[in-house]
Amino acid sequence: MAEIKVPELAESITEGTVAQWLKQPGDTVDKGEFIVELETDKVNVEVISEEAGVVQELLAEEGDTVEVGQVIALVGEGSGAAAAPAEKPAAEAAPAPEAKKEEQQAAPAASVEASEEAGAGDRTIASPAARKLAREKGIDLASITPVDPMGRVRVQDVEAAAAAPKQAPQQQAAKPAAPAVSSDEESGRVTREKMSRRRQTIAKRLLEVRQNTAMLTTFNEIDMTNVMELRKRKKDEFEKKFGARLGFMSFFTKAVVAALKQYPYVNSELDGTDLLLKNYYDVGIAVSTEEGLVVPVVRDADRKNFAEIEKDIADLATKARDKKLALSDLSGGSFTITNGGVFGSLFSTPILNGTQVGILGMHTIQKRPVAVGDNVEIRPMMYVALSYDHRVIDGKDSVGFLKTVKEMIENPEDLLLGS
Repeated sequence: MAEIKVPELAESITEGTVAQWLKQPGDTVDKGEFIVELETDKVNVEVISEEAGVVQELLAEEGDTVEVGQVIALVGEGSGAAAAPAEKPAAEAAPAPEAKKEEQQAAPAASVEASEEAGAGDRTIASPAARKLAREKGIDLASITPVDPMGRVRVQDVEAAAAAPKQAPQQQAAKPAAPAVSSDEESGRVTREKMSRRRQTIAKRLLEVRQNTAMLTTFNEIDMTNVMELRKRKKDEFEKKFGARLGFMSFFTKAVVAALKQYPYVNSELDGTDLLLKNYYDVGIAVSTEEGLVVPVVRDADRKNFAEIEKDIADLATKARDKKLALSDLSGGSFTITNGGVFGSLFSTPILNGTQVGILGMHTIQKRPVAVGDNVEIRPMMYVALSYDHRVIDGKDSVGFLKTVKEMIENPEDLLLGS
């Protein structure tokens, strides 16, 4: 019998959530085949089976929090057809060989099995781990009142039921209360939905940034005429030559690198009373996924040309949406670019990413009347925002940084010559 354990996830991650079981009891599994997908604070991790065989039992259900090293499934020998009912014979064989002990355990074990066999009648819903613990303790699942408002019996419910006879009546009644259900929920006007682990982590980190930094935002606007004309002239040739689409992100990435070189404190990190000035340019590109925003990193953006940057961004975006990002794809960024313009955002204040001291927000391109010399012309304009940690960066540097980005985008030939 092989045990499927939660593997080491990352240096700072000790637990995850069972996102999806890819195999069920009775399914055959090959050595090296994925058996479960775990959701961590940053990425999803697929866990493989180290042995070929048949899935005998799942010890955690989807949505459960599991820790590194915890056994979450058992894989044994046999065929898929015979493995499904293997759970009950194992339970019947569990009592010790002594006759006296067997007689003592026979009644509770029988009652537990009877309640499981009567599943169609009592419809008791329980996690695999809870069923296993109930068998071991001789507890009838149907007799347990679950905390889960959906009626699912979990391990903690079984443990509470096992401890209840040892407690005073007043203590027995003091079970954890289920979340209060509002009248709107009962009527169906409101639906309660638990936040995913990643959404909870995003919320926690954003709140930490707001509480632990002196964040300020400065704004400017960019005339996109020249870069749009250059892109229009070159995009077909570019795609044919490099096999990548020429977008605006490569221009802004190059402009950011040029500005970071002029204003190195924007490319730094605060460590206590010290500043860590970074001599590399790993630019994070925010990508929206169904489960929230992630920021994969384009490494050494200063050493890459436009085609390499566009390919990296496209590959990372695809991996993010397919939940294939590795932790190495997300770590170590020194500055971040986020583009709310793809969703139509005209103006916003981006929030700093982790320990970084600067983030650039791009917005939608909108034609507006602007003064060009002594004339008023209709130009494609974009508002840009730089949020920064005022503990590290003064207003002069923040304004100068954003002005440099503006000048580079409005004169894209300078970017091409410098790349």
